[in-house]
Amino acid sequence: MEFNLNRRDFTRASGLAFVSVFCSNASAASRAQDQRPNLLVIQTDEHNFRTLGCYRDSLPESEAFVWGKDAFVKTPHIDWLAKNGAICTSCYASTPVCSPSRASFMSGLYPQNTDTVNNNIPMRSDVRTFAEILSEQGWSTGYAGKWHLDGSGKPQWKPKRNFGFKDNRYMFNRGHWKVFHDTKDGPKIKSVNGKGKPTYSVKGADEKSFATDWLATKTIDFVKANQDKPFCYMVSIPDPHGPDSVRSPYDKQYAAMTFEHPPTSKKSRKGVPRWAMPAKKCSFNQANYFGMVKCIDDNVGRILKYLTDNNLIKNTIVVFTSDHGDLRGEHGRHNKGVPLEASAKIPFVLYYPSKVKAGTIIETSMGTVDFLPTILSLMNVSYADKKDGRDYSRFFTGGDTSGWEDITFMRSTGDADAKNGWLSAVTAQHKLVLSVVDDPWLIDLRKNPDELTNVWDNPEYSAARNRLSKALKDYGKKYKDMRIAQPNIAKYL
Repeated sequence: MEFNLNRRDFTRASGLAFVSVFCSNASAASRAQDQRPNLLVIQTDEHNFRTLGCYRDSLPESEAFVWGKDAFVKTPHIDWLAKNGAICTSCYASTPVCSPSRASFMSGLYPQNTDTVNNNIPMRSDVRTFAEILSEQGWSTGYAGKWHLDGSGKPQWKPKRNFGFKDNRYMFNRGHWKVFHDTKDGPKIKSVNGKGKPTYSVKGADEKSFATDWLATKTIDFVKANQDKPFCYMVSIPDPHGPDSVRSPYDKQYAAMTFEHPPTSKKSRKGVPRWAMPAKKCSFNQANYFGMVKCIDDNVGRILKYLTDNNLIKNTIVVFTSDHGDLRGEHGRHNKGVPLEASAKIPFVLYYPSKVKAGTIIETSMGTVDFLPTILSLMNVSYADKKDGRDYSRFFTGGDTSGWEDITFMRSTGDADAKNGWLSAVTAQHKLVLSVVDDPWLIDLRKNPDELTNVWDNPEYSAARNRLSKALKDYGKKYKDMRIAQPNIAKYL
C-alpha cells in the first residue's frame, strides 16, 4: 500500500516522528538519571532452609544433609544471589505460620499489632506496608501469588484492600493451587472438579500453567511493563507448601533418590515440651518437595536472566525469602507453628551489588518484623510511621555494628491467653522458649543444634537465661504482647 503525502502532511508526520523519538529518548534518559533502586521480593511458602545449597554450605554435614548425605537438591540460581549478595543464617518468622508471618513482613509490626495473630484473620486496614510507602514516593508497585492477609476468601482474586500493591490482578488470598490460566474475566484456577470447583490437582500442568512458572511469567511481564521507572514487585509462590505435588518432569527428577529419616525424628517423647512433641503420624513426599524447590530455583533463574538481559540487575534489589519453614520429619513432625529451627528459621538472601558486598554472611539474629525498616533504609526511603522492627541495613552494607543487641522475638499463634501459647527470644547462639503449659526450655544452638537438650537448669547458662528472660519481659511491655502476663510465663520473667 502506498501513502501519498502533501507537504503539509509530510511536515506534520515528521514532527510527530521527532516527538516520538524525543519522548522515547527522554524517557530512557530520565530513567538513567533516576537511580532509585528497584525492589523485587520472591517469597516462597513453608520452605525448609536446608533444601538450599547456600544454607547447606553454611552448616556442618550432619545438619546440612538430614535426609541422607546423597539426598539434596541443587539450587544454583538462589545460591548465585547469596554468593553475590548477602545471606542471613539466623532469620526467623516472628510467628512461624502463614498469615502472622506475612503481616509482620509487610508491616514491620509484630503480629499482635496488626491483629493478624492467626491464619485467616485479616490484617487491620490502617496498617501501612513497605509497598504503600514506596508507592507514595513514586515506585510502581505490584503483587502476584498467595496473599493470606484478607481473611478466609479462597482464592479471592485481586483483594480490594491492596495495601499499596497497586497492580494486584494476580494476587489471590488463599490456597495452594497448582494450575492457573488467563481468561477474558481475569485469572482463574484451571484445575477444577466435575462440579467446576477449583482443586489442588496438578493434572495438565505445564511450563506455562503450573503455579510457579505462571507467577514467574507474571513477574517478568510486570518488570517489562514498568522498567522505565522505579518498581517494587513481590511474587509469593505457594510452593513448596503442601500438597506435595509438582508438574513433570520435576515429579520424576528425585523419585529414585533414597531418603533417610532425620536423626532427630528418633527422639524419645519423654520430657519433651508440648510444642516439640513428635507427631503420632508424620508422612510426606520428600521427592516431590525437592521437585517443587527445583522448579522454584529454575524460575528464579528465568527472572534473573530477564533482569540481566535488560540491564536491570545492577539497580534491582532482589530478595529471596519464605514466610516460615517446614520440619519435613525433623523431631518426628511435619509442617510448622513451633519454635524449632526447621519450622521457625527462614531463608533470607539479599542481592544489591551497589551496596552489599558479595559473599556477605550475617549471623546476627533477625526476624520478619525487621524487613520493612531494613529494606527502606537500604533504599534511602524515609517514612514517618512508627515500626516495631529494627533497621539492620548496617549489617548488609558493612557499617558499624558495635553495641548492637543480638536478639529477636517469636510468638505462637493466638491471643494472649492461647491455650498452648509460647514466647521465644532467640540470638545467634541461644533460644529461650517460655510456654503457658510447659517448663522453660533454653537451647544452646551452637553446641546442641539438634535442639534436644534443655540447659535451663545448667548453672553455666545462668547469664544467658537471665538475659533472655529479661529481654522477653521488655519485649512484651514495649510491643504489647500480654502473653508475658500468663502465670506460667510471668514467673520466669
